[in-house]
This record gives sequence, C-alpha cells and structure tokens, in this order.
Amino acid sequence: MKPEFENIPLVKTDKRFQIEVNGHYAFIDYRETTHQIALIHTEADPELGGTGAAAAVVEKTLNYIEESGKKLLPFCPYVFAFIKKHPEWKRIVDEKFDGYDKL
Repeated sequence: MKPEFENIPLVKTDKRFQIEVNGHYAFIDYRETTHQIALIHTEADPELGGTGAAAAVVEKTLNYIEESGKKLLPFCPYVFAFIKKHPEWKRIVDEKFDGYDKL
C-alpha cells in the first residue's frame, strides 16, 4: 500500500468497506455471514483512478477480515487478481471457494 493511504481509516458500513481520500471514495461491496465475508465489487471514484486507492481499500479490508477470524470469498475480480498478485493473502481465502485452486 502506498504510504499516503496508510493512516486513512477503513470504514465498515452495513454494505461496504470504504476509505475516503480528499472527499472521494474507494469501496468494496460485501456480504457477511457468521464465518465468511464475500467481497463482491470494488470501485473507486474516477478522481482516485490510478492513485492506488482501490488497492489500499482491498489491503485494509483483507487485514480486517484476517483480524476478524473470518474466511474470505473473493468474488470480486479485482480482489481475486489482487490475491493472485499477493499470494500471501491466500491464507485467509476459504478453501471451499470455487476458484481457490486458481489463486
């Protein structure tokens, strides 16, 4: 994660994880059960394009999931690609996830 995002807090609402950067948002829509968090869609406001904000919200969310003790279901293609690029995060993916062997 780029240093400029490290101190920006991750906010969890009932539908998304998000960070705010200069009045603009990068977020991930999710669904949560007792044992799993499914990440559905990642998006950043156009003003944040190319800044690394989307990667920052993903990394902060993965840290949150790991700390919660839940397992990840990376349905979002961006999150899936992030984990392929950073395979150390595979440790929190639910082994029953359909694409687990492709990570």
